[in-house]
Amino acid sequence: MSRKGQSITLSISDRDKAQLEAIALELGMKWGERPNISKLVEAIARRQLLVFPNNDWSETRIRALERSINALTDIGQIEQAKIVAELLRERSEISLPLRAEIERFLANLPPPWRLEIDRYILRNQPFQLSYQDAADRFWHFNVRHAQVNPHEKRQYLDCWCEETEGNQDVEELQHNWCLRLDRIQEAAVTPISGRWLSSLAYIEVEMQLLKGLAFAYRAKPEDKDDGWLPDGLQVRRVVRKVSSTFWFFREVLQYGEDCIIISPQSVRDRLTAKLIAMCHQYGLQI
Repeated sequence: MSRKGQSITLSISDRDKAQLEAIALELGMKWGERPNISKLVEAIARRQLLVFPNNDWSETRIRALERSINALTDIGQIEQAKIVAELLRERSEISLPLRAEIERFLANLPPPWRLEIDRYILRNQPFQLSYQDAADRFWHFNVRHAQVNPHEKRQYLDCWCEETEGNQDVEELQHNWCLRLDRIQEAAVTPISGRWLSSLAYIEVEMQLLKGLAFAYRAKPEDKDDGWLPDGLQVRRVVRKVSSTFWFFREVLQYGEDCIIISPQSVRDRLTAKLIAMCHQYGLQI
């Protein structure tokens, strides 16, 4: 004996009907291959689906989620940023400018290879990265540790690679590479076997801060030791874990004569050579 169901008529626009069909399809409520709105309504009636207001989030919550999109993007967690952006886009109470900003973000997500790198980093999976940069040079790296970090407002892939040829850093740091992500046009990313390393290579650099810088300096997470020398001269001693002398020099050069690198000698000599070259460019004799 067939089961006789009750029928109802919904007076809705074609747009609203299409939206309901999309929701039914997303939830797997179909008749054959077509979305079934009746199953959707039945699930709501039976409280298998709960319906809540979509316009009751506070401005504080919305702004916090908006900032989390930017923060997740800055640290390279693009998939998580996308999830938060899509969550916000579904809300009816967000402003038109914010909605437009979210739409622009979702329309300009990084390419698939970038998302694949993020997945490998999350899983601690070594991978091979092959790409052609903006200068049409081809690069191949076997990566055993990687981090997406901002350097001077741009995103870079800081990574430990088996390859060292062409790396001009000090010997202890020649496995570390810093790849500017927006200069990678296309890339192939594939998993490789082997061990994922816990960090980049590091060296400890000791520097002394003088005068006003000694008081104004704010300790960084990479600083292993930070204190005043016991000679009464108000000299601050900082020991920093450094993974790239390039970025380290970019920082300390702005401190000028108020910062002195003490050790290791290889790093001190490199900075000395840079300072001598700079003097020669201005016609100064050392």
